[in-house]
Amino acid sequence: MKTLEDINSKPDEDLVKAIVETNDTLLFEVLYDRYATLVYNKCYGFARDEDEAKDLTQDVFLKLFVKLASFKGKSKFSTWLYAFTYNHCVNYVTRNTAKKIEKQSVDYQDIENVSDSEIEDKDFLNMRVDKLKKAMELISPDEKMILLLKYQDYLTIKEIESVLGIGESAVKMRIKRAKDKLKQVYSDN
Repeated sequence: MKTLEDINSKPDEDLVKAIVETNDTLLFEVLYDRYATLVYNKCYGFARDEDEAKDLTQDVFLKLFVKLASFKGKSKFSTWLYAFTYNHCVNYVTRNTAKKIEKQSVDYQDIENVSDSEIEDKDFLNMRVDKLKKAMELISPDEKMILLLKYQDYLTIKEIESVLGIGESAVKMRIKRAKDKLKQVYSDN
């Protein structure tokens, strides 16, 4: 029998595999302990209410236990969990506001403009924090999600590609459009 220390030192991916094989809730508790605070913080960023964030966190982990077998190891578990959490929170926000988020198609001309992103990043990163937080609340959950993945969680384009299941140009385009929208909202307020 493995000791608690052995279990706690297992890498996430090995722990996930063991949970999927055995459905062991005690192993899942280890995973929960590792990520509960991070998931709660992500949920709080969307809900802006402690009780709702706690409920969302519980919902994420309940769904996670059921969906854990769908983790294929194409990215780090933590990256996959962030995307899982973001998707849950985006659905929550969308459902609660009864607002349908329009899927944006990729325009070939816009892809050509992505090369200017370094210049845009400088302007984007110089925004005032308080005004930026307010602007983040006014953009769509999808736009907020992709910006947080890129600039808060520091995921690479490749990692975002993997967790969202879209191509590189689509990721770059969504980031560009989300930054443009955020800058517009930021300057309007």
